[in-house]
Amino acid sequence: MTALALLIALAVDRWWGEPPVRLHPVVWMGNYLGWAGNWVQQRARQDDAPDYTAFWLGALAWCAGAAMVLIVAVALQVGVLAVLHAVPSWVGGVLAVVLLGLLLKPLLAWAMLKSEVLAVEQALAPAQGGSLGAGRARLAWLVSRDVTELTEAQVRESAIESLAENLNDSVVAPIFWFVLLGLPGAALYRFANTADAMWGYRGVYQGQRWEWAGKWAARVDDALSWLPARITGLLLVLAAGVLPLARLRTEARRTPSPNSGWPMAAMALALDVCLHKPGVYALNAAGRGPGAQDTQQAVFYASKVLLILVGLAQAAIILIAIWGRL
Repeated sequence: MTALALLIALAVDRWWGEPPVRLHPVVWMGNYLGWAGNWVQQRARQDDAPDYTAFWLGALAWCAGAAMVLIVAVALQVGVLAVLHAVPSWVGGVLAVVLLGLLLKPLLAWAMLKSEVLAVEQALAPAQGGSLGAGRARLAWLVSRDVTELTEAQVRESAIESLAENLNDSVVAPIFWFVLLGLPGAALYRFANTADAMWGYRGVYQGQRWEWAGKWAARVDDALSWLPARITGLLLVLAAGVLPLARLRTEARRTPSPNSGWPMAAMALALDVCLHKPGVYALNAAGRGPGAQDTQQAVFYASKVLLILVGLAQAAIILIAIWGRL
């Protein structure tokens, strides 16, 4: 049932995309985190001094949200299993698989990620009425950094970096945790990743200091993303047909994040381009600047990663099931 539900979730993602905003569980998570973040910030210091009060309030708000997410996800998974046992014959199995796939789908976002990255390239293309300004504006949908001064090459770099990083956050990691822990695992991961995206900033972000208020959220996301990020990096270099593992490890360590460097460095090596954030890091510094064809190639490699991942996930689900019966 788990294996088939994953295929259904990916099929729904491919053909129908994201559910309406009012029904999207990740949007609900974001709404809670927005409210809770404001509550924490009202009690947080706005200077450079250590703020342990903000840290523990942030941890408390995170744990409360995670508990709600887990309760709902466990209840939904139990409900799916109840359908499986309540409806006779193969009909119950089909209904259970479809329901589980539909519940999993909003926790995955491959089709939207691919579409948004390609939209940046389209916005840059002069032949399609694009311009650097349009590319910057479209990139702003994907990244939180200031895009107003980016060059055309930097816009492409940022889009490719976002594709690589979010390939882990929106595809590989949710599937990894779904395989291990079912719907609750995928839901908890998406909550943790959303919390990190909204709270996990160093210094000042949008006029508020998150160094201490978001520290718990950032560390939990680091822990949950640690293995999936490395899997993503390895699958990317495998999809590209090169396996410079020592070089990948070296390049991945150049970023401040313990995880995002792995998929981004892998993509830089796969394309043989330099991906950098001025004043912060340069991945594959000897590589050339990315061109329009590199964005298309990056999407191709990411698509291959998804295909490889689905095969590995199906095998892992079967092995887990066999192990559980021994």
